[in-house]
Amino acid sequence: MMYTIVDTNTMKKEAEQLNSRYKQLYTAEQVKIIDRILTYAEDKHTGQKRLSGEPYIIHPVAVANLLIDLGIDDYQVVGAALLHDVLEDTSVTEAELKAEFGEEITELVKSVTKLAKITFASQEEEQAENFRKMFFAMAKDIRVILIKIADRLHNMRTIEALPNERQIVFAHETLDIYAPLASRLGMSYIKCELEDSCLKTLQPVQYAELAKSLPLKRNERREQVAAICGILEEMLKESGIKGEVSGRPKHFYSIYKKMLKYGRTIDQLYDLTAVRVIVESVNDCYGALGLIHEKWKPIPGRFKDFIAVPKPNNYQSLHTTVMTRFGMPFEIQIRTHEMHKIAEYGVAAHWKYKEGQKSGSDLDDKLSWLRGAAEDSENLTDARELYENIKVDFYGDQVFIFTPKGDVVILPKGATTLDFAYSVHSAVGNKCVGAKINNKIVPLETKLNNGDYVEILTSANSKGPSRDWLRFVKSSQAKSKIRSFFKKEAKDDNIKRGKEMLETEAKKLGYNWSALLVPKWLDVIMERYVISNMDDMYAAVGYGGFTVNQILLKLVDFYRKEQEAKEIKITPRARKRSQAGVRVKGFDDGMLIKLARCCSPVPGDPIVGYVSRGRGVSVHRKSCPNLKGSEVVRLIDTEWDGEETRGGFGVGLKIRAVTTNNLLVKITTVVSQLKLGVESINARKGKIDETVIDMTVTVHKMADVDNLIKKIEGVEEVHKVYRT
Repeated sequence: MMYTIVDTNTMKKEAEQLNSRYKQLYTAEQVKIIDRILTYAEDKHTGQKRLSGEPYIIHPVAVANLLIDLGIDDYQVVGAALLHDVLEDTSVTEAELKAEFGEEITELVKSVTKLAKITFASQEEEQAENFRKMFFAMAKDIRVILIKIADRLHNMRTIEALPNERQIVFAHETLDIYAPLASRLGMSYIKCELEDSCLKTLQPVQYAELAKSLPLKRNERREQVAAICGILEEMLKESGIKGEVSGRPKHFYSIYKKMLKYGRTIDQLYDLTAVRVIVESVNDCYGALGLIHEKWKPIPGRFKDFIAVPKPNNYQSLHTTVMTRFGMPFEIQIRTHEMHKIAEYGVAAHWKYKEGQKSGSDLDDKLSWLRGAAEDSENLTDARELYENIKVDFYGDQVFIFTPKGDVVILPKGATTLDFAYSVHSAVGNKCVGAKINNKIVPLETKLNNGDYVEILTSANSKGPSRDWLRFVKSSQAKSKIRSFFKKEAKDDNIKRGKEMLETEAKKLGYNWSALLVPKWLDVIMERYVISNMDDMYAAVGYGGFTVNQILLKLVDFYRKEQEAKEIKITPRARKRSQAGVRVKGFDDGMLIKLARCCSPVPGDPIVGYVSRGRGVSVHRKSCPNLKGSEVVRLIDTEWDGEETRGGFGVGLKIRAVTTNNLLVKITTVVSQLKLGVESINARKGKIDETVIDMTVTVHKMADVDNLIKKIEGVEEVHKVYRT
């Protein structure tokens, strides 16, 4: 009951805060809609509690408050935030929601619900599909991901209520996906809070140490920071530049990463606080920079002009690091008020600070990278490559390249002249025959460096891109456009190539491709990958949209399951014994099967088959070291075909014993008494007074091996026996 009192008060406080805020933001009609939504959400979540014991409605109300904190005054976004869990956690249907609150709010809630079901701790192929869903949802309506990020932020603020295992998974997902996403959307303060929360969860000891040490270190520098700020304020005042100066402590996670990167302790770091100067105009930014460099010496290589060349997330600022009279470097950031708002709120600043010149097309321009990512996720289904492309777009460093007209193009680090060509236009990339870097002709795969001046040479007679280009282009945009060319321009060749690839690989794995083309199996695959017919499937494999294994292994899985179902109906008498005493699950008799000599499996050993190219199936013990690093797709389920065989199996033993004259006689006598055969025996001198015997014995079942080892261990001189 104690929880109930605290929870009710918390709920009222959150709801009252939200109520007072939206009544100031919206028209009377919009206020009525939000009032109705809030009442509806409270009613539908009645009786539901979070793991902390709080009423569930606290969560959607908190998410709505966070969105208003960001300045998103779109009443439909706030309404969708209040309703974002009703489709998943209550009995509410889409039709009911649409009838109550209209199509737009329902679509937002539906999209957020779909994102809520995405998990990134799954198999690689599922990860690819989940990334694709996320990018499509974002590209369709950026408001969806803003609600999701606010949802994730509130969940991270209350993560202590989760079991420890779920906290770890949740924090890893946040650090890998949502913090970089917030950063890419320019939402700096949310990104910083998410990263710090993840650090606290994943590295609690290091976080506690930083929490203890940083305030002390910052206090030591407080006077120095205050002195620097005072000098800057006086300099701006004397020069007639209106501005605000303040010290900004860096967040825990950025300091932690710097300690790891440079191998330093907290005592060895100086830039724990940055000084920020906010002025009225761009001219004032450069004017302030001149004053700073006149007063203090700038450290070479530490000046960055993000005003002339903004970051991909539209961040703009001047960064310089100077050496002051205190004998230590200080980082100073200079920006306008508008730049500061965008740096803190990113995409959300489009709502928070609307001005006359802002427009929908302005927001569209800022999100052009998102459409490119969605397009690339549509053309690419290989999970590893898709994830690598996402990492390049989200995490990678950039290079800044100049066009012949002096414009700046931002590309991922390691990008080539071809990446540059495709960034200009797909037609330029497709017709590219050469390139010049700084007026010097270079190969197309030449990597670009910061400040390079690049000119692309094209030809109307060019036949288009080569498949080899996919090997060295770096940007997801270039890869997507090259694949798109092959998808559209060379469909007949792709169909032929894809079919040949599938048939060849099926044959290598011991299957007849035509036997796998069962309509009901193909229907499942086509529905999953949104393929309309067989030609489109072959073409997709041909141009690289799908890997061979994505199609083939699913069909093989269907085939095996059907064969297993058939075997259940076969009586033991009707089943034919295999020559090797082993059966491959899902196959008819007649397949070439042999026992691997490296581990000599015998009936009773856990076994697995390995499909050898052109040599059938080789059967190994599951513990065989030779299977380590083998291709998973070549491993196949096998089972012993009965407990005993007529022919017998060779089993290798290694025996270590004290050296005596009649040692070999005693051991071979044991083998003879058990009516087993010796295939080979070799004895050699080991350590002092030790004999090592390698021996191969013919057995019929696992029980023979266990019994033999037990009997040999009973010989007085023997101190160790094991299988080899």
